[in-house]
Amino acid sequence: MSTTLTNALEMSLPILLIGMALICLFDRHLFRACLAFSGFAVMMTYAWWLLDTTWLAWVELILGVLLTSLALFHAIGMFPTGAQLLPRRDSFLYPRRQALLRLLMGLVWLALLFWVLYELAPALFDSLNAAPLTKTGVFIVTAAMVGFSLHAHLLRRLLAFNVLGSGIFLLLAGLTDDQLRAQALISVGLLVAWLGTLMGALLIRRLYAVSGDKALIDNDAGG
Repeated sequence: MSTTLTNALEMSLPILLIGMALICLFDRHLFRACLAFSGFAVMMTYAWWLLDTTWLAWVELILGVLLTSLALFHAIGMFPTGAQLLPRRDSFLYPRRQALLRLLMGLVWLALLFWVLYELAPALFDSLNAAPLTKTGVFIVTAAMVGFSLHAHLLRRLLAFNVLGSGIFLLLAGLTDDQLRAQALISVGLLVAWLGTLMGALLIRRLYAVSGDKALIDNDAGG
């Protein structure tokens, strides 16, 4: 029974990762988006375990599931010491033409990135035909770039930043032959991502305390 359950989890893991990432990126309710990131980090922990990188699984569990989630929930004011961000649902949107332009710029940047990687090291992309988690990383990076391009709210951008990093880490783990070096780089990347998230959460709380919710959107947005 346990073997059957493990096989089912392995087969469904790419779908779960993509589903959690999409909810995190595009659910406009701030609490649900942060909660979805916690679930996404749990799935990433299991992904590292499946890739036989136990060390990364522990790092993801501590930095991603625990500390990053705490920073995000602190940003939205879920602790008794802080007022909750209002409105709880992100309604800040770019004007339609500006949103389309930002989306196109993000997709062009993404296309250029993968073109450069392919030109520099075409052999790296051979595993895309076989490794489901590597292909999942490609999808997550794409979705995160789209989300980051479209969102005006600082917390939504902070979530997109974390999802983008996780997708890049999956790509790095799947496309490199030097697993020890990749694990070291990913571990450092997870630490830097957590520190960036913590600083972002503290900045969001400060901006909200000083200027209210209008300080949390891009000055060029039409919210």
